[in-house]
Amino acid sequence: MRKIYVITLSAEERSSLEKLVSTGSTSAKRQTHGRILLKADTNAAGPGWSDEQICAALDVGLSTVERVRKRFVEEGMESLRSRPKTPRLSRRRLDGEQEARLLALACSPPPQGRAHWTLRLLADQMVVLEHVESISHETVRRTLKKTRSSPI
Repeated sequence: MRKIYVITLSAEERSSLEKLVSTGSTSAKRQTHGRILLKADTNAAGPGWSDEQICAALDVGLSTVERVRKRFVEEGMESLRSRPKTPRLSRRRLDGEQEARLLALACSPPPQGRAHWTLRLLADQMVVLEHVESISHETVRRTLKKTRSSPI
């Protein structure tokens, strides 16, 4: 199968990677990524190993080798220095105003017949008071923990 992301290292890049791998001053992950690039180098100075050979020699997965190749081709040597940016997958459940209302509710006296607020009671009361459409007790717990508050 023809490779889409072919690694061809310049002499400067190769020496930089060899230094990175040999000094041991960086994380094991970065050193492994450096080794992957050195083994994948198709230049005359490089061995030009296949992904399967690299996987067997360095004990990494095939997807890791492919991902390192792709990042290097797209970003260059900077791909070894920085971590890839991951987009935030979940949005915040409560905005600042809703958090403030939750804290005020948690600090208020508990309902009649109760000794203290529970997380589920707080979640239910937030919905009853129409501060939020729906909320889980786990979101209440995380919010109170983040603000170092307690429902008790």
